[in-house]
Amino acid sequence: MARPLFARLQGNSRGCLAFEPFFLIPFSMFSTYATLYMYELGMTELNIGWITTIGLIVQVFSSLLSGYLTDRLGRKRAILYFDLLSWSLATLLWAFSQNLWFFVAAAVINGFQRVPHIAFYCLIVEDTRPADRTYVFTLLQIISVIGGLFAPLGGLLVNHYGMVQGMRIMYVLAFLFMTFQFVGRHLTTRETEAGIKKRLETRELGLKQSMVEYGGAFRELWADSNLLLIFGVYILFNFQATLKTTYLSLYLADYLLLESGIISLFPAVSSVIMLLTLWLLMPKIPDQSANRSMMAGFGLSALSNVMLVVYPSSSLVWIGFSTILAAVGLMISSPYLEAAVQNAIDDDKRAKVFSMLSVLILLFTAPAGIIGGWAYKLDPRIPLWLVTAAFAVSYLLLHLYRRRSGKN
Repeated sequence: MARPLFARLQGNSRGCLAFEPFFLIPFSMFSTYATLYMYELGMTELNIGWITTIGLIVQVFSSLLSGYLTDRLGRKRAILYFDLLSWSLATLLWAFSQNLWFFVAAAVINGFQRVPHIAFYCLIVEDTRPADRTYVFTLLQIISVIGGLFAPLGGLLVNHYGMVQGMRIMYVLAFLFMTFQFVGRHLTTRETEAGIKKRLETRELGLKQSMVEYGGAFRELWADSNLLLIFGVYILFNFQATLKTTYLSLYLADYLLLESGIISLFPAVSSVIMLLTLWLLMPKIPDQSANRSMMAGFGLSALSNVMLVVYPSSSLVWIGFSTILAAVGLMISSPYLEAAVQNAIDDDKRAKVFSMLSVLILLFTAPAGIIGGWAYKLDPRIPLWLVTAAFAVSYLLLHLYRRRSGKN
């Protein structure tokens, strides 16, 4: 009998990953130009910063409730209901945006994405063996990488129809593909054992008692210094991602004066390099070197940003080399970091602890948009310096985590 493709994927991880391209492909197409789209419709740098910050503030609120809602509704229903709200509806709002208030409304609705975010991680992790979780997150990273290969299609639409009309087409396509993904995933997965157990428990406790339990879990979190260290790395990783996603495209177009169509080529180059890294380099990294791999990845990522700010050249070769370093750095760090965080959390407490981690992430990243907007207005290079600093501090925290874990 023929061996099934991706035999290590079982149950929910297979169902989740099978439909993930229908989210990541349209997301990679419109995310490259999202900031430029707002800019084209009259949003200033400060407007963009405020919109980003408002969205993150709503995400803080939804993160506070995400653990309870994920336990109360079950993983499957929570991810379906709130994906349809935070992504399907939000993409339609973006598609027909006319002014600042459309973007604010979309940011508020999209802010509820933290509920399906928590539910997704619970659904994909809880019935997966710890030994297979790095494999699952590596495949998730591969799908994300492949999605990036489609970013130039967004560039073609922008070149043919213009920035505004091209983006409206991309957002409508995103609505169709993402909605198909949400429904398809719902039909091909099942509720986890932990999800069934927590749904019954939460019905008996109610919201108030569940919030009291969150307080106890939060105190336990603060008492675990090793968990705080790896969480600190994860928080900084998300902080830099928010800044870079928001301002890198604007930096390339506005400061380095690259054409909009050319900018979409860099995510595709990044995707190719990440696939080559996965094929040629990652099989040679032993499991016991996961922390060293993350540290090397952070170092390369920091160097890629330093290149763009120390020598801000519009040379495609120079920017391409920076893109290559960033791609290798991300590929050899992100899957290991995701697995390390998930393996540090007990299944029985996963929704609560991961939702608290999301709150901490958002408390630190919520100011990123407005800080980045002010910083960019002062000097367009400052946001990239902040990204570099985040990687440098992450390197130090991970080094300390590695030493303490070795002693334990």
